[in-house]
Amino acid sequence: ARRSLASPVVSGVLCPCGSPQGSAVESSSSSSGGGNAGSCGRSLCEASEQDRRLRALFQKLDVNRDGALCIHDLAVGLGRLGLHRTELDLRKIVKAGDKDLDGQLDFEEFVHYLQDHEKKLRLVFKSLDKKNDGRIDAQEIVQSLRDLGVKISEQQAEKILKSMDKNGTMTIDWNEWRDYHLLHPVENIPEIILYWKHSTIFDVGENLTVPDEFTVEERQTGMWWRHLVAGGGAGAVSRTCTAPLDRLKVLMQVHASRSNNMCIIGGFTQMIREGGPRSLWRGNGINVLKIAPESAIKFMAYEQIKRFIGTDQEMLRIHERLLAGSLAGAIAQSSIYPMEVLKTRMALRKTGQYSGMLDCAKNILAKEGMAAFYKGYIPNMLGIIPYAGIDLAVYETLKNTWLQRYAVNSADPGVFVLLACGTISSTCGQLASYPLALVRTRMQAQASVEGAPEVTMRGLFKHILKTEGAFGLYRGLAPNFMKVIPAVSISYVVYENLKMTLGVDSR
Repeated sequence: ARRSLASPVVSGVLCPCGSPQGSAVESSSSSSGGGNAGSCGRSLCEASEQDRRLRALFQKLDVNRDGALCIHDLAVGLGRLGLHRTELDLRKIVKAGDKDLDGQLDFEEFVHYLQDHEKKLRLVFKSLDKKNDGRIDAQEIVQSLRDLGVKISEQQAEKILKSMDKNGTMTIDWNEWRDYHLLHPVENIPEIILYWKHSTIFDVGENLTVPDEFTVEERQTGMWWRHLVAGGGAGAVSRTCTAPLDRLKVLMQVHASRSNNMCIIGGFTQMIREGGPRSLWRGNGINVLKIAPESAIKFMAYEQIKRFIGTDQEMLRIHERLLAGSLAGAIAQSSIYPMEVLKTRMALRKTGQYSGMLDCAKNILAKEGMAAFYKGYIPNMLGIIPYAGIDLAVYETLKNTWLQRYAVNSADPGVFVLLACGTISSTCGQLASYPLALVRTRMQAQASVEGAPEVTMRGLFKHILKTEGAFGLYRGLAPNFMKVIPAVSISYVVYENLKMTLGVDSR
């Protein structure tokens, strides 16, 4: 009975043709004037008529007539329309649409919220419509709710189906789906999680990114570990291919100065002259070996921290992901940090200095003690937050912008959009944390000399700024950025091929 009251109001607000492109919210922002047809090609989609309907709904919900919708307005207004929402749901609606952060929605914010919300609903609907017949049946409803992290019985599934099904067909079309979920927060969209993986796919040499989320389906079928294995293999190939640029970056970070201005061509020439072409890959072995333990520890730590946070959502919000990802990154880095020091020392070694990784480790332990394996630890830990935070923020911003503007029938962005977003976010994250990474590398490279004062992070920052200026904190930035695009591209191609080899389904 409550649905029969709500449905005419809801259907009246949206495009009568049922087309998502021709919906009121999209027409209101893309058309003007009463005589122009909407994108569905019907005169009923005229912008002025849609604006009138939206304003009518807004006024019905604006209980206290102050021109803005607060949580109380939504609770009372939606209740009168037969759409009963919890206070938590209403808070999420207001938070999602509240652009000026005043705790309520004005008419423009309300329209934008509906526009974004309907796009998300359309993506969910398309991802659930396995048969591509424009309808969802009972089995698809059960699976959809499981994908969203909601476990239900068959009896509960039938009740939900009946509550959405207005015409008694026991299937749900787009209009019924949209009407039922209008003004109800939708956050956990498996389709988006499926296509927009970031840290698993892209490897630029620094494993400081926030781990990716996996859908319930991926967890239950065991696809998650296949994704991680594919990501690890892609990272190994990517790092090996870009190892010469990475070694050059380390050399420039440690040895370049005003008096020793090392250029890219000169650096490569110097390396080849000193140790031959093979010397370009010094330090790559340990750099590849640390991928597996670091990725495994970070993923396990991330999952445990998610449980500790105790969120009732299958997917974490952005700030929760940043917190959990940063802590997981810190735990993983702490566990494998001696390998980071070994990688730097192996990259800087001269021909014949060490016979291999174990020989290098023995020499460091014998001459400098265990503490040498944790040189540069503090700047490394401090660098996690700006790198992970900015990388995540930029990637999510680019992802959401693309989804709002261009996603219609699928959340799949295509290879070029995904590569562009990964490249830009990784570059921004590296740029923000680069001074800390440089100081870390110099501290790792510092061999203990008996009687020499220990270099501290603060002292090294002061010394660089005093002798080289702010530019000195960005030595080696050019080869570092030069390797981002090839690293991202190679890791993506290898990841996709390994995915197919491991039998990972791609929708």
